[in-house]
Amino acid sequence: MGSSISVVRSSLVFSGFTLISRFLGLARDLVLTAIMGASGNMAADAYQTALQFPNLFRRIFAEGAFSAAFVPAYSQRLEAEGKDSADQLARDAMATLAAITIALCLLFQALMPWIMQIYSSGYADDPAKMKLTILLTQITMPYLPAMTIVAMLSGVLNAKGRFILSAVAPSLLNLIMLLLVLPQKSAEAAAMAASIGVALAGAAQVGLLWWGTLKSGARIFVVWPSLPDPVRKLLWMAAPGAFAASATQINVFVSSWLASGIDGARVWLSVADRLYQLPLGLVGVAIGVALLPSLSRSVAADDKVGAQNSQDQAILMSMIFTFPATAALLGMPHFMIDALFGRGQFNQFDVTETAKALFHYGWGVPAFVLSRVLNPAFFARMDTKSPMRFALIGVIINLVIGLLLFPILGVSGLAIGTSAAAWVNVILMWVTLTNRGHWALSNSSLISLFKCIIGLLFITGFFAFCQISRTNMGSILVIGALPKEFLVVLLCFLSLFLYMAILFGLKAISVADIKAALKPKAKLR
Repeated sequence: MGSSISVVRSSLVFSGFTLISRFLGLARDLVLTAIMGASGNMAADAYQTALQFPNLFRRIFAEGAFSAAFVPAYSQRLEAEGKDSADQLARDAMATLAAITIALCLLFQALMPWIMQIYSSGYADDPAKMKLTILLTQITMPYLPAMTIVAMLSGVLNAKGRFILSAVAPSLLNLIMLLLVLPQKSAEAAAMAASIGVALAGAAQVGLLWWGTLKSGARIFVVWPSLPDPVRKLLWMAAPGAFAASATQINVFVSSWLASGIDGARVWLSVADRLYQLPLGLVGVAIGVALLPSLSRSVAADDKVGAQNSQDQAILMSMIFTFPATAALLGMPHFMIDALFGRGQFNQFDVTETAKALFHYGWGVPAFVLSRVLNPAFFARMDTKSPMRFALIGVIINLVIGLLLFPILGVSGLAIGTSAAAWVNVILMWVTLTNRGHWALSNSSLISLFKCIIGLLFITGFFAFCQISRTNMGSILVIGALPKEFLVVLLCFLSLFLYMAILFGLKAISVADIKAALKPKAKLR
């Protein structure tokens, strides 16, 4: 049986709605940084710390990492035993995981004062800051069980080839938080409103996804938690898979732990995170989510050609879409941060420190995306332990580099550790897949990828020229008189035209390739 829809076509559906969510998230962060700033306000660090926990769990559970184990299991049961049996697996798994995470949530809330003494040890000399951080994190913690339920419901929809609601759900988080924050005038009030918004958004996302599964024909409802053998097996596979697929987020979490001793450092890392997460969410997560069901079906049917083509297509298209963002982060990080966030309480010192981190996250972006695209090659073969081992190696590398460079370079050292760990993770996965004979990038795709790298170098130079020439932009470009916010957006659009012209000129991609990638294939039964 052919896949229900091409990987790229599915990922574009996911990316389109994810783009809306990212822009809402950017708007939310612009409002919050203008009100709270970074290095000059305790509420800013307290809020960012509180957001670290639900953000980590959201990216582990809601953005496809946890469903890496569930989607193949659900898909195979759907094929072999029918809808009723597959839905029974989903009900049992959701009930068990919800019970576990509700218990964890309550435990975390009770122990938060002691947890923060470790995770935010740098706040120990400021009791008011520590107290606010503990309170805000306790408020955001209910997002954990909500995301568990959302993950399972998203997995059901994704296995059926339905990606829209999974992509729409994060928009609810950003929209609710934005609506609650906009009326606030003080930093403390904005931090409290945003934290409450996280908890409310979790409930809203559960409602949306539950409605979606019912509309899809799945019979998912509340049952008493139990641990039947299929659920026990699923949990055994899911734990390493969730860790592996979330390696980047775990590394960011580790970096944030190391950064607690510098006022504003967590805000700088969070602002940089917002920008480099854009290509990761739009490309890496989207293609990874769309690729897993397609690969799972190909592997189950022993369709080696189909698996090879899906993986090649995912690698090449993910890099084509990722390289423009990579070029912008490498070529003009200061220009971007100043244009987007340099206002209100977010001063020029904050801009400079954030830009330093953003540059070093920039060269890690292709690895962040590739890790999400390579993980499905293991998960589709029910191997979640190999990626977990590689991810653990990456976390250790990130920790070591961070401990060594943070005292010397500050937040830049933390970003270097995260990016270096991501590349090590990707290299280990790539070599392992090749050695096992599961996949190796075809020669034609390799040549196309090399041509795309040439395009990346060209537009990185274009962005660097724009940043260096910024003070004299009026004499170089007529558009130099535009406000910085409009200018940086316009330059990004101009670079896309330049990039695509280079790719077509080098014949790295053709109109026929795009049509083939978007062409629907045989429908799922």
